[in-house]
Amino acid sequence: MKVVIVGAGSVGSSIARELLAHKHDILLIDLKPEVIGRSGLRGAHWLVGDACELSTLQGAKVEEADVVVSATGDDKVNLVVSLLAKTEFGVGRTVGRVNNPKNDWMFTDSWGVDVAVNTPQLMTALVEEAVEIGDLVRLLTLQTGVSSIVEFTVPHDSHVIGRTVGDIRWPEDSTLVAILRDHAPITPSRDDVIDGGDELFFVTTIAAEDDLRALLSSPDTSGAAGPPQPAGAGAGQQALEDDGFDG
Repeated sequence: MKVVIVGAGSVGSSIARELLAHKHDILLIDLKPEVIGRSGLRGAHWLVGDACELSTLQGAKVEEADVVVSATGDDKVNLVVSLLAKTEFGVGRTVGRVNNPKNDWMFTDSWGVDVAVNTPQLMTALVEEAVEIGDLVRLLTLQTGVSSIVEFTVPHDSHVIGRTVGDIRWPEDSTLVAILRDHAPITPSRDDVIDGGDELFFVTTIAAEDDLRALLSSPDTSGAAGPPQPAGAGAGQQALEDDGFDG
């Protein structure tokens, strides 16, 4: 897989290092030529230039990339690069780093971003996931804000303990995709029995999160209404100025 990474700072270099270890073809683009010598990234290709300029992206042959990752510390740059990669070069997948959470709403397909990685939000989710029991925690937003991956740790007094996956009517557009029990992942079947301390992972629409939270947190057994259903039933870098942008 050919991956173009814009921004060779600590984040971009770390991504490149991991991808190189998995034998992918990596090209890094950065304004500063000095980052090449201090990066220590053997096997990576380099291009010094402004990734917000079409000529730089043309020189990088971005149209041949499978993925473009915009990983600079400037949200304006990450948005422009994603937009150019998608609209001018037809790149199949773009990933944009969000530095300021206030700008998260801009990282959508309207700006050519397929996947937005909000580092502060992700770190918050991981902290909450480590300490929150009995509440739904969003781990990752998918499909530019439409869907998410969420986690629920089953408290030992939960009403879902002892019930099988197939006995619970999960909210529409929420799918149970994994159970983590005693540090071992389980692919859920309708006959699996939920136990206290289980970590349940769902892919769900953001609109359905409240219904899923209500079902799992409810003290009663309202989720049992109706016939049993299978698990998961339902289904230039200084050139941009925008009044709605928080730098």
